[in-house]
Amino acid sequence: MASTVVQARRELHELMRRGVSLDFRPQGDLAGTRLRRSAVLILFGALDRAPAANGVSTVPPELDVLLTRRAHGMRHHAGQIAFPGGGEEDGDSGPEMTALREAAEETGLDPAGVDVLGALPEVHIPVSNNLVTPVVGWWQLPSKVAADHSESVEVFRAPVAELLDPASRGLSVLRRGGTVYRGAAFELGPRFGGHVVWGFTGILLATLFDALEWALPWDETREFPVDP
Repeated sequence: MASTVVQARRELHELMRRGVSLDFRPQGDLAGTRLRRSAVLILFGALDRAPAANGVSTVPPELDVLLTRRAHGMRHHAGQIAFPGGGEEDGDSGPEMTALREAAEETGLDPAGVDVLGALPEVHIPVSNNLVTPVVGWWQLPSKVAADHSESVEVFRAPVAELLDPASRGLSVLRRGGTVYRGAAFELGPRFGGHVVWGFTGILLATLFDALEWALPWDETREFPVDP
């Protein structure tokens, strides 16, 4: 388990080299739109050296991950907590370039300061009909971030230790069309609005935390009702 930021980066890098399996169960029906290739950036770092307000000792207290809150006017996943990212455009050389370009557009980060460690298997998201590649990066050099207010209304670095706190973990419960969908979820602290991280973002975080052996036992009966 990561005791220092250097160790956390090493463990992430080694995990990307080994490869990760994703158990993603779609939460909704297929959208009536054409298939689109997309990428998201899962960006870890410790730029501000600010420790977590609370949490566990499986990771260094200053380790964080970049998250955004999507604008309420977005067609898909409106208002949800997400990783920065978006659709592939002409000229993109692959998912890494797409993830970095979209993250720069949404948050203002400098892609030159990001060290790409690898990527997870691409996943089909039926509700938006996107084939998404999650790209994992490490923030080597600091750069300011801010919401662009067109796709994201908030950008922040969430302490990983707070996400790993068993008191923050639970299962999202989405009721749609007579079907109930459940998935890994995390409740953010009051300074981040108390929002619930769920859906694709919650599943990706939980998958990484389990694979890295950073996760601690948590109450799997705890539920967070969510709206689509």
